[in-house]
Amino acid sequence: MKDKWGYEINTDSSSCISSINQYYHQVLSYGRKRDVIIEAVKHDPDCVLANILAAQFSSSPSSYLQAANSNLDNASPYEQAVFETVTCLITPNRDDDLAFDLHFKLLKQYPKDLVSLKRAQVLCFYMGRPDLSLQLVQQVLASNDQQDFVYGMLAFPLLELGRMEDAEKAAKMGFQINNQDPWSQHALCHVYQYECRFKEAVEFMEDCSKSWGPLSSFMNTHNWWHVALCYLEGNAPFEKVCEIYDNRIWKELDRSDATPVEVYLNAVGLLLRVHVRGEIRFFDDQLNILAGYLSDQSFWFLEWHLDLLILWALACTGKLSEARDLLEGLKSRVCAMNPKKGKLMQKGLKLAKAVYEYGRGEFSRALELLGPDFDAENCKMVGASGEQLDVFNEVWYVMLLDAGHADKAIAVIEKQLKKRDGTPFLWRLLERGYLALGKQEVEAISAKAKALESAYF
Repeated sequence: MKDKWGYEINTDSSSCISSINQYYHQVLSYGRKRDVIIEAVKHDPDCVLANILAAQFSSSPSSYLQAANSNLDNASPYEQAVFETVTCLITPNRDDDLAFDLHFKLLKQYPKDLVSLKRAQVLCFYMGRPDLSLQLVQQVLASNDQQDFVYGMLAFPLLELGRMEDAEKAAKMGFQINNQDPWSQHALCHVYQYECRFKEAVEFMEDCSKSWGPLSSFMNTHNWWHVALCYLEGNAPFEKVCEIYDNRIWKELDRSDATPVEVYLNAVGLLLRVHVRGEIRFFDDQLNILAGYLSDQSFWFLEWHLDLLILWALACTGKLSEARDLLEGLKSRVCAMNPKKGKLMQKGLKLAKAVYEYGRGEFSRALELLGPDFDAENCKMVGASGEQLDVFNEVWYVMLLDAGHADKAIAVIEKQLKKRDGTPFLWRLLERGYLALGKQEVEAISAKAKALESAYF
């Protein structure tokens, strides 16, 4: 029998194929019912594809791996290729380069398999290599012209590479094919936000939000995180940000099928933005409640990006013992990595140390760790987008100003303003720098910031 891509699967169960196809849709649409792949195994316990996909989804993959491996001789060539790539991907302390090469090879032979493309792009995301992610999707684009989901997958690496005009075109193509594709919606929001089109981004996303009910906890709250950031960056009334945190992000936890760790990632990411802007007083209760949950070690070491945010939340709320335990755990994990991966993650570890010091108010030490040439864009291997990482640049700017390094702060802020000159917060930081040095341009900069603060909402 064949799956929705038209590739041969060795099974006699149409129900197994149906469940596999439903799983494909859940993955590509960021649905919350990806566990439907378990149903495929129930319909045919000997199906290699069903088992290997279930192994990737499961927190206890050994039984699925064993079942897939024991029936591998009877599998189709396509199933064998997927088995090889997924097995490599879920191997502890995997070789990322080998996992990428296997996906590249698979997609060369089976270019319609968009789930394998998505899996490979996620791998590239955690490698900090949007260039490789773009290479993969461009490789299969001709075989998937007008196919649902593929243009959102094209748009994301384009925007991560700073190609905003191309990213916008791709995302709009994806949205035209399927206006409920959350990844195309998300990519368009990224572009609008980066280009400081905050009101346009908010209106677009709030209109799209009626389609977000079936989305995973991550995608649902992440899309709302973007909306909150647009309100925050566009200097909207602060009640707008509070409303989204309480009623759109935190409220996701009321759902019986919520995945808490996915909610916490977006919640704590938003609160750090608020903290950098000196407005955390609006969220004192929420931050303390969240830090209490994040003290639970079962949420540690799942996502490096989340660990960075947890470090800040714990240190900022005085949970220094827990924060030190988390930091020591990150150090141990880096030491246990293969040499190539361990070397790459040194940047992530240095950032983790700096975030811990920042959280507990040791700004001089944090600045020393980040160094004079820090740019969070170079830390994508922690598994975060440029937009998610940008908050660490903001942390750096504020610490430079607080430490009296106004000349350095002005230089890096002006460099950032060349990319995003419609951001009121950056102009206010620049104003601080010029004021500290007694420069006469401060009045013009203050006027620019004031004008932008009333320009969007």
